[in-house]
Amino acid sequence: MKVILLKDVQAQGKAGELIDVSDGYARNYLIKNKLAIEATQAKINEINQKKEADERRRKKEREEWLQKATVINKTHITLKVKCGAGGKVFGSIQSANIADELKKQGIEIDRKKIVLPNPIKNAGEYEIEIRPYPEITAKLKLSVVEDN
Repeated sequence: MKVILLKDVQAQGKAGELIDVSDGYARNYLIKNKLAIEATQAKINEINQKKEADERRRKKEREEWLQKATVINKTHITLKVKCGAGGKVFGSIQSANIADELKKQGIEIDRKKIVLPNPIKNAGEYEIEIRPYPEITAKLKLSVVEDN
């Protein structure tokens, strides 16, 4: 019997997949526990339409992020912070600080997409990697200067 999974089922598949299982397993376990529904032609068409819509949405989102990445590559931001002797920053600069500064310049980026191996603790020039989308990477130039 062909069924469409409503939830992820271990060793069978992920939600939304069309799988072929034995009649008893489908009726007595999957359908009974609302883990799957019987695959009718209408349901299969509905799933295919959802997949196509998701693919179009992902493609559009990817294009938008590619455009944002080109803008980020050309962007240079300067953060003025209080420093101690030798250019040591009081505290540290983290991804949230960089995201806030980008937001002031009109670029909305989630702080989790900013890749900082370690917080910045010294004044200077840095190149920060931003991964807004899985296969898209942008480089941001950051200057950390002492605020008098």
